[in-house]
Amino acid sequence: MSGVVFVCWGNICRSPMGERVAREHFAAAGLGHVPVTSAGVSAEEAGNPIDRRAQRTLRENGYSYEGHRAHRITAAEIAAADLVLAFEPLHVDRLRRLAPTASNIALMTDFIPGADTDSIADPWYGGQEGFTETLAAVEAAMPGIVARVRELLG
Repeated sequence: MSGVVFVCWGNICRSPMGERVAREHFAAAGLGHVPVTSAGVSAEEAGNPIDRRAQRTLRENGYSYEGHRAHRITAAEIAAADLVLAFEPLHVDRLRRLAPTASNIALMTDFIPGADTDSIADPWYGGQEGFTETLAAVEAAMPGIVARVRELLG
């Protein structure tokens, strides 16, 4: 399996949170061998670490946050991935501009049972509570994502 890529705007909040949570959930499900990365659709945060509020939320909930450097996704990354998970429709649009024929792009909310929105809000614009809400949404999506990865593995 080529892997799963989580994608948000700048790759400092939502997508690295998705990456770190997925690594733990995949390992617990016996899928620790599946590569998991993250990227942004923008280059404005390139080289930056995970936002300090996201770091705090991850740390307080037992997830790793170290060693991350933001980068912008490329068409090659999209093509190489088995599954590319975007946090909002705008990200899907940007991904499709880079890779118009890609069939591996989905929204995170596609994997949240009963989701009443198509987006996981960007916590960057608010306080710490937004990061807690983002983590809860990411964790809610994990059973569905794990199931999809198992399907892809055949």
